Amino acid sequence: MKIRPLGEKVLVRILESEEKTKGGIILPDTAKEEKAEGQVVAVGAGKKLDSGKLQPLEVKKGDKVIFGKYAGDEVTIDGDKHKIIKEEEILAIFE
Repeated sequence: MKIRPLGEKVLVRILESEEKTKGGIILPDTAKEEKAEGQVVAVGAGKKLDSGKLQPLEVKKGDKVIFGKYAGDEVTIDGDKHKIIKEEEILAIFE
């Protein structure tokens, strides 16, 4: 399924939580925290400025990003968890 976010929205695939702790303890699904990291799958056209021009987004497809824990709306696409969030809710890009 193909999804294209509108405006300044970004579609991010949530990265899976670790199955084990650093000490080797296996975590059950109920103990895992939802990750606030993901990979950008698609981006919207950009932010519309007061002048009517479009400002392109800083993030691009393939970027690994950190976003706020409660940012955006969660959707499931082809069995994978994704979030649709505003670019301004993205806190950082991994380099």
